[in-house]
Amino acid sequence: MSNKYIANLSETQKNAFMLIILFGIISLLGDIIYEGARSVNGPYLETLGASALIVGLVVGFGEFLGYAIRLLSGYFSDKTKAHWFFTIFGYGLLISVPLLALSNYWQFAAIFIVLERMGKGLRSPARDTILSYATKQVGTGLGFGIAEFLDQIGAVIGPLVFTFIFIGAGPIKTVADYQQGYSYFWMPFVMLIMVLFFTYFKVRSPEEFESLDLKKEGTKKIPKVFWTYSLFTFITTVGFVSFAIIGFHLKVNGIISDAEIPFFYAVAMMVDAIFGLLVGKMYDSFKSKHDNEKAGLLILGIVPLLTAVLIPLVFSYNFALIFVGMLLWGIVMGSHETVMKASIADITCINKRGTAYGIFSVIYGLALFIGAAFTGYLYDISIFWMILVLVGIELLGIPVYFMMKKQIM
Repeated sequence: MSNKYIANLSETQKNAFMLIILFGIISLLGDIIYEGARSVNGPYLETLGASALIVGLVVGFGEFLGYAIRLLSGYFSDKTKAHWFFTIFGYGLLISVPLLALSNYWQFAAIFIVLERMGKGLRSPARDTILSYATKQVGTGLGFGIAEFLDQIGAVIGPLVFTFIFIGAGPIKTVADYQQGYSYFWMPFVMLIMVLFFTYFKVRSPEEFESLDLKKEGTKKIPKVFWTYSLFTFITTVGFVSFAIIGFHLKVNGIISDAEIPFFYAVAMMVDAIFGLLVGKMYDSFKSKHDNEKAGLLILGIVPLLTAVLIPLVFSYNFALIFVGMLLWGIVMGSHETVMKASIADITCINKRGTAYGIFSVIYGLALFIGAAFTGYLYDISIFWMILVLVGIELLGIPVYFMMKKQIM
């Protein structure tokens, strides 16, 4: 972002930009914590004695619960306007990640993993609503793209914590090696809480960035294209593979070392960060080109195709193919995460935004749960059939995309 760009912003836009950067830093610290943990949660559960099915169920249930709770947190944050309360309380539950260092049984580890996801569920609709107010001042795609970029820098750093620990450990990774890594997340957790409260005291009323739209839009209903987009996301996410299952595949087959598993995840997160920023700019360009606030969704046409290609790659037994698959995995993640946040800000009115984020998150979380559990179940039966079914699911998303395109145009 050039100094010239900043200089040309109005005072309101500069304040909005500051809020985006501060939340980007908060997300960066948050991602160091929970993405660092997620990069090894699958192998850690396996080390504690869990099967592929259990890993899939724990990860999937955690994701589903984390997204399902967003329906309530989104609705009540809209109803009470207590966006900051839900944001702060949700981030506070990140304490469950360093507490994973105290778990010696997979059942206890599973509880902490689920608690972390619940915290994300509580904070996400409220946080995204706060951010959406600010992004309206600088462009929703660009604003969320910047936040996603900073967010994913943390997602790169977090897994590297375990990479460096595993490099210094023995050839067989023990429970103690994993617990050492989890314990390092106390420091970013404390830093996150400090920055979060600083941001709260700095910008207590972020809705002022969009006060004119509030008066103009009143209480419009959630539009039809929102539901079609939700269906598209549901289908393409069910077929998308959780990294916990990919990490499980890499570990049990001895394809790469334990140290390389979180490194692969870090590489994917780096691609996610870079591509998320590019997608944000492209998203805004699509809106400008078609003079349509909803046209940014058209950028998602590539998602089911890329996902269908990456599935057989990440479940192969070849290092190079898996690496390419993880690069594509990062691109798809960057597309989903940037577009879903920006698009909901564009296709819903301000009074329904927290609710819309909550509804969408439930649908997304249900897809993650079904996808993770189903993938874990099929993996134990046949990798070939698992790949075939997941690719077929992704292809079902293509006609839904064209249905969405027709509604937009």
